[in-house]
Amino acid sequence: MSEVHFNHKRLSNHILIGLVLGLVAGIALNATVADVPWVRSFVIDGVLEVVGEVFIRFLSMLVVPLVFVSLITGVSSLSDPKKLGRVGGKAVGLYMLTTGIAVSLALLAAIVVQPGVGANPTEVVEREIAAQPSFGQVLIEMIPRNPVQAMAEGDMLPIIIFAVLLGLSIAISGAAGERISRFFADFNEIIMKLVGFVMLLAPYGVFALICVLGATTGWDTFVGVLKYVVLVIVVLILHAAISYSLLLKLLAGLNPLTFFRKMRAVLAFAFSTASSGATIPVTLRTVEKRLGANNRVASFTVPLGATINMDGTAIMQGIATGFIAQYYGVDLTVGQYLMVILMVIMASIGAAGVPGVGLILLAGVLASVGLPAEGIALILGVDRLLDMTRTAVNVAGDATVTCIVAKSEGELDEQTFAEFSRDD
Repeated sequence: MSEVHFNHKRLSNHILIGLVLGLVAGIALNATVADVPWVRSFVIDGVLEVVGEVFIRFLSMLVVPLVFVSLITGVSSLSDPKKLGRVGGKAVGLYMLTTGIAVSLALLAAIVVQPGVGANPTEVVEREIAAQPSFGQVLIEMIPRNPVQAMAEGDMLPIIIFAVLLGLSIAISGAAGERISRFFADFNEIIMKLVGFVMLLAPYGVFALICVLGATTGWDTFVGVLKYVVLVIVVLILHAAISYSLLLKLLAGLNPLTFFRKMRAVLAFAFSTASSGATIPVTLRTVEKRLGANNRVASFTVPLGATINMDGTAIMQGIATGFIAQYYGVDLTVGQYLMVILMVIMASIGAAGVPGVGLILLAGVLASVGLPAEGIALILGVDRLLDMTRTAVNVAGDATVTCIVAKSEGELDEQTFAEFSRDD
């Protein structure tokens, strides 16, 4: 059977069109008939909610099998198992570096702009924030007691550990390992085809997700914290456009414009779903097929990044800390700002995979510098929009690190990265 051909440019454009139309339609519904009972129940909570949720479920359906099979395929194909240690070390080091840059930029922006001075939020949302697990407990939970249970629960770090160990075992098992390796390589190709089919649903899913957001979020939610919202979005965009571009150019000699052009559909996915995990299938397919990263590197760095890379979250935490401190009239010292930077960098691994990790970490950061955790309620009303934006930045960071590590290991096809077909 011949390979199914996808027009990437057309699909990317359709996704972006779906995003814009969804936002316009959602705002129009919000301003006109969103409060009409049958519109709310049938159109917004019915049709649109169902279409958006079905799309996310299709993506989520692919995450565990894709990560598991792709990791086994990549690790089992390594001729030198020591290479995995180098790849892992480089990836973790780069993820920590970009997180440190992100939170530093955020704190600097918060100090200069002072978004919390004069803020008077019109809507304060109450929400219980779970406690952050200890670093030791996270290390213990990384080792799966039951791999099948970890897969059923979508617990990514245990899945990564198990897949890496199984892949290494296959690599050193001789003829038996070669037979199993070929099976997983074929299985991986089939799953990537399935990812391509799911991507065809993206414009409709993106439209529905964004339309629901626009139809259900009132303008009064943003008024009191407008300066905070704008500042977070601006710093997120600057970090992605400047920090990642410099890293790609300086560390790998790659063209940032080419990178972002080929990543635009993935960023739209990430923005719409607000989930790095749900975007893994699309990210992995793009970095391999469009950016030229070999599966031996991408299969490890992309799932790892979706789990521990928190650049967008770090920016939110840094600005939120400044916002809450200024709102309560508390002047933080240089030492306290340095404490925030250190905590965010270290916690990005320590709280990996924890649901609601951004708010959990923020509660810990506030406590470390003597600020009331109740301040989180001031910004909860706008967290959904900012979560979508910072997820897009996180995913861009995952792909950036993957390209850099792949280039350093000689596992990046630069011709694939640079070339543009008619589909582009």
